[in-house]
Amino acid sequence: MDLTTTYMGLKLAHPIVPSSSPLSKNIDSIKRLVDAGAPAVVMYSLFEEQINAESLILDHYLNYGSYSSPEAMTYFPDLKNYNIGPDAYLELVRKASETAGVPIIGSLNGVSTGGWISYAKKIEEAGAAGLELNVYYIATDIGRDGAEIEQMYLDVVRDVKKSVSIPVAVKIGPFFSATGNMMRKLADAGADALVLFNRFYQPDIDPEALEVVPQHVLSNSTDLMLSLRWVAILYGRVPVDFAVTNGVHTTNDVLKSMMAGAKAAMLASELLQHGPGRIRELADSLREWMEEHEYESVRQMQGSMSQINVAEPAAFERANYMKSLESWRPDPTGVKI
Repeated sequence: MDLTTTYMGLKLAHPIVPSSSPLSKNIDSIKRLVDAGAPAVVMYSLFEEQINAESLILDHYLNYGSYSSPEAMTYFPDLKNYNIGPDAYLELVRKASETAGVPIIGSLNGVSTGGWISYAKKIEEAGAAGLELNVYYIATDIGRDGAEIEQMYLDVVRDVKKSVSIPVAVKIGPFFSATGNMMRKLADAGADALVLFNRFYQPDIDPEALEVVPQHVLSNSTDLMLSLRWVAILYGRVPVDFAVTNGVHTTNDVLKSMMAGAKAAMLASELLQHGPGRIRELADSLREWMEEHEYESVRQMQGSMSQINVAEPAAFERANYMKSLESWRPDPTGVKI
């Protein structure tokens, strides 16, 4: 029974991969993930804001008093030529890459081009086997149109790809007017894989304290539907590997992800709720299901339920919407459901 899969050129023992989360914030936690059967680990994200903030702090102290005497002007290094950054993150990537025994995928979270992108190369030099570029952006500026926003994404991907030789996955949200076209453009910009979709955490309002407060709501299996739909639509049409995330909790979730066309099913909420041991439980359950249904490999099911295998693609997109609306029936007991 062959559970292996290849995700952005990395051969994995099975497709159930822990995604970026607090579970990868120290070497002991990463080791627990690997001991539980993780075939790869996506690191927690290093944020553009963290890198830029440290740059500003260092710039302040490097230049503090630098104009008090002419000699000081030559003593302090020029910021643009000075290597700075969250060394702890790079050291963790280095240790994990040396000791984990599975591919370590670094994670950069940012939205603009700039000096922070140089950390993609630093992550590669630390030993990461791949990089996940997590682009998390809410388009709140009503003066910027969709084309400008899309170009910002593409510029970041191109700049990162220019700086590294390891494969790059791009993790984004679904909020594009022409999602499929944008995925193709990201592939053209150099993305080796697309991770669908980023989970957007929406702030709430505390009416008593009159404050905006963060909400930490974990996912559930119903959140997976949007990712499944788009992977199934794009499989075989956009030349990248796909990973699904946001809603992977059960064996059925993993199976559906593979059948839609994903190479990896990434999970975080399930591990945060039930611990790393869920990785091995899901892998064992996946193997049992495949034996029962006479599948010889994961590759055999990948893309089997995608749009590429549907005789009439329009039926896949439009008829399913109509069927969903028509299938609703009121509860005969009168109980609201």
